[in-house]
This record gives sequence, C-alpha cells and structure tokens, in this order.
Amino acid sequence: MRRPLIAGNWKLNKTIKESRQLSMQLIDELSNITDRDIVIAPVFTALSTVSEIIGSSPIQLAAQNCYPTTSGAFTGEVSPLFLQDAGCRFVIIGHSERRQLLHETNAFINQKLIAVIHAELTPILCIGETLQQREEGQMLETLTRQIEEGLAGLTADQMATVVIAYEPIWAIGTGKTASSEQAQEAHAFIRELLQELFNPTVAGQTRILYGGSVKPENIDNLMAQKDIDGALVGGASLKAEDFIRIVKFL
Repeated sequence: MRRPLIAGNWKLNKTIKESRQLSMQLIDELSNITDRDIVIAPVFTALSTVSEIIGSSPIQLAAQNCYPTTSGAFTGEVSPLFLQDAGCRFVIIGHSERRQLLHETNAFINQKLIAVIHAELTPILCIGETLQQREEGQMLETLTRQIEEGLAGLTADQMATVVIAYEPIWAIGTGKTASSEQAQEAHAFIRELLQELFNPTVAGQTRILYGGSVKPENIDNLMAQKDIDGALVGGASLKAEDFIRIVKFL
C-alpha cells in the first residue's frame, strides 16, 4: 500500500506572520493524523519560522524550488543543502508555473531533481499538459517527454525516493478540475511508463499526486481512484479549514 501524501503549495503567499498563524491552525487540527503524510510549502522567507512551529508534529516542510548546486556565486538562489538546513524534507521541482513563466527546461529540472536526491531530500516532480496539448492529442507524448527527460540518469534506488505530481496545466488555478476518470487515466499511464523505465516494483511504490484546483468538494472522489496517491494543493491550502478537510479525505 502506498502511503497517501497531501501537500500544500502556498506559492507566493503569506508573510512570516501569516505563515506562523496558518501553521499553528493546522497543527491544532492535524497533530493526531498518523496514516498519511502532510506537507506544506511556504515561501523561502518563512521556512525557518514554520519549521520551528511544526517541530515534531506530523506536518513536514517543503520548499517550492531550489537551485542545482551546493553553494557558490549564484546570487538570489537557494540550494538543497540550505533548504535542508532550514528544516525541509521535500522540494517541489518543475512546477508548471516555473516551466511556463521562467522557461525551465526538462534538462534543468532534471539537474535540480538529482541535486535534491543527493541532499537526501524528497523531490516532488511536477508534470502536466496544457489545454492545447490535450486537445491536439499530445497529452501522453508531453507526459512521456517530461518523465523521461526529468528522470534521466536516475537508478531504480534513487527513483524510490521521488514523488510525482500530475498537474494538468489547464486545471491549475482555473477552478476547472480534471474529472476523477481523467485524472486516473493519466496516473495509470504514468505508472505504466515508470514500469517501462525502471521496474514493476518502482512503479508500484512511486506515489503519484494529483494537482489542479483540488478542493474539499472533489478530494474524496479523487482519492478513491486506484492510482491517485495524494494531492498537491494550491489555493485551497491557504485556508486552514479547506486544507484540513482535504487532509482528512475519506
């Protein structure tokens, strides 16, 4: 059985004060959860503060991005080593907003993923197609390319530490959500591809999350699907009551 994982990506939201308040609200309601992983990803400036607040609670800390090196003359960047020092256990890699707005390539995302693994952190690799790619029948080709190039050079042992998040770009922040059947179809395809690239054991153990306008209203149906192992939550993770309900999916 794959252990469910619910991750909240706060994106560019919440000051340190606001992050502290939200973290404390989550702890109050989620401290007794033991059968699933809970992850939150604040902005860089709030990581250390949130890390101190969540302490030894079941909530784990993630960063929203990293730079693929340890240290050096890279002004404005943050390495996996420094994220680990701030208390992070996970790092989100290749989110569609970074692919689209900052033009990150699969090759660059692959460098980040390998750097995160070497720092003994867990990468959450985001993949997903645009509406145009889906409508033109390029969805599977797009996902295949993102997976093959994003996971290039990884051994089966290294792949065992990776989490994948399928986020159809047309459903991120739009209020549109892939139906449970559409999400399951994509997740099943990803798992089959992992089996081809690695082996059945890796494919069976890899957690694949769904992201894209995940809300309290749709989480139960999504989590009922065979190959959906959790969710990468955006806007709904900024409201304590919404994220708590999502974590407590049936």
